[in-house]
Amino acid sequence: MNHSLKPFRTGAMAALALAVACAASAQTTTTTTTSSSSYSVIPYTSHGYVGINVGKPDYENGCGVGGFPCSDSTNSLNLYTGGMFNNYFGAEIGYVNFGKAKRGGGRTEAQGINLSLVGRVPVGRVHLFGKVGTTYGRTEVSASPLSGIPTGKESVWEGSYGAGVGFDLSPRSSIVLEWARHELRFAGVGKREIDTTSIGYVHRF
Repeated sequence: MNHSLKPFRTGAMAALALAVACAASAQTTTTTTTSSSSYSVIPYTSHGYVGINVGKPDYENGCGVGGFPCSDSTNSLNLYTGGMFNNYFGAEIGYVNFGKAKRGGGRTEAQGINLSLVGRVPVGRVHLFGKVGTTYGRTEVSASPLSGIPTGKESVWEGSYGAGVGFDLSPRSSIVLEWARHELRFAGVGKREIDTTSIGYVHRF
């Protein structure tokens, strides 16, 4: 694990864990006159949920020169929670880790906090969804001086969007398939895109 990014990763995951714990606590204290579906971590929303997605990231960054090994990370991770303003629109916050890609004799690492607006269209036990928002991404690049790849760290807000389909297993649980694109900045090269294709599980409160 890269120690310079460890506090960011730890803090992000701790914040999400606290949000989920608070929602669970609120649900257990629900009175008999209030439905549990009214609870959500996101302000002004109801029908809250939590989810976890795992998938494959695709870095846009080049491989440099010199014949060094070059490959994308083997996996990505997205932990998130959200809620709905109504039956069709909601909001979501999550932590996303794109793993470590091999570049130019070193590694490229990226992760971030994502805020998104969510649109959802239910069709029986299937629902289609789209997301648009922003990601506070943190990136760090190391490489051999012979590779020609700029090295260093960047942290900034950039855009994100995605779409997917969910399959309801029960009134409270779903399997989701999702594609997402996050724009992040990398030292010396500026804004680049990372695409992820993932499968996940969603539990509704």
